[in-house]
Amino acid sequence: MTDEAQEKDKSILYIALFAGIFIAVLLMVKSSEADKFAPIKEQVNEELRLMNIRVLTE
Repeated sequence: MTDEAQEKDKSILYIALFAGIFIAVLLMVKSSEADKFAPIKEQVNEELRLMNIRVLTE
């Protein structure tokens, strides 16, 4: 019985380790995507700022 209990503990450890690695990889990919599109986002924000002109009529 103790051998079966130890195997269960190790399998849960392996599952937790795999899940942790998987989450870390997802976060790294998400971060690299945000960095890749940062210049485009800045350009869009700059264009919106330039187009935001108020016209005053009297």
